[in-house]
Amino acid sequence: MEAEKKQLVIHDATLRDGQHAVQHQLDDGQLRAYAAAASAAGVSVIEVGHGNGLGASSLQIGQALLSDDDMLTAVRESLTGTSRMGVFMAPGWGTGRDVRRAAGHGADIVRVAAHCTEADVTARHLGLVRELGLEAQAVLLMSHMAGPDRLAEECVRAVGYGAQAVGIMDSAGHYLPPDVSERVRRIVDAVGDVPVIFHGHNNLAMAVANSVAAVQAGAGVVDACARGFGAGAGNTQLEVLAAVLHRMGHPTGIDLPALLRAADTAHDLLVRAPATIDSAGLVSGLTGVFSGFRTRVLSAASEAGVDPFAVFTELGRRQVVAGQEDQIDDVVRALAGRS
Repeated sequence: MEAEKKQLVIHDATLRDGQHAVQHQLDDGQLRAYAAAASAAGVSVIEVGHGNGLGASSLQIGQALLSDDDMLTAVRESLTGTSRMGVFMAPGWGTGRDVRRAAGHGADIVRVAAHCTEADVTARHLGLVRELGLEAQAVLLMSHMAGPDRLAEECVRAVGYGAQAVGIMDSAGHYLPPDVSERVRRIVDAVGDVPVIFHGHNNLAMAVANSVAAVQAGAGVVDACARGFGAGAGNTQLEVLAAVLHRMGHPTGIDLPALLRAADTAHDLLVRAPATIDSAGLVSGLTGVFSGFRTRVLSAASEAGVDPFAVFTELGRRQVVAGQEDQIDDVVRALAGRS
């Protein structure tokens, strides 16, 4: 007799990661409409904020249409049933003050992010989240830049700092399913009963397959966005992932017909253009470059008359990460000088 499959947590990042696709310009009505629809479908967690998280709205990486306070208020007031509100923060953009404000607006979960080899930067903020009585999670960005053992070590550190769930983000959409299986299995073995998170991007059309591989390897929390709404080639498509998991017999607590209605709401109200795997998105995934660099790479390369493929390749060689957008212009100037 087959063992009963465990309940999975579907973490919906549509109203946070999806902001990248619209330059962080989602308005109050859009936030409320989608949050209400996703909540009605029984989605476990609905995450909201600037694409780069709390405190990230800036000229450097994009100014959001709404303040963090306004975004959090809109979503909190729209949730019903058992859905919880999540926020994302990366130390350096977000601060302890931002975390406290999010708590005051009713956030239930705070994800603290770090580069895949730098879990130590999460320590102070994870401690604060626990002090505030919220659920503390830690995620490792650009995780393809580290091997399974190192990722497991960093996740163990994060648990020691107070994380109640830990995991990896495929920030560049670089993984294939065996890559995910090996890493998630190693993390699961290392952290024991602590839930493990996987967050996929679709640059190589592997996001759903990678998410399924993560679940089969023991992940208990999987991220996705309605219609794949997200930076570059987009995120794991929520309604497709939910349907696949349902067919596999994994309980998610989601009402699938209601989720499809929420996806239609996202399509009608949020998505300016469907997420597609164009040449830039594909090359970004192949070279392991953060998907959020796509628009700036294409613009700078076009102005300088250089091949964007070469720009992505060099950024990948340099292992440039989010927050180092100035490197794009440096690479473009260097390539233009050689031509």
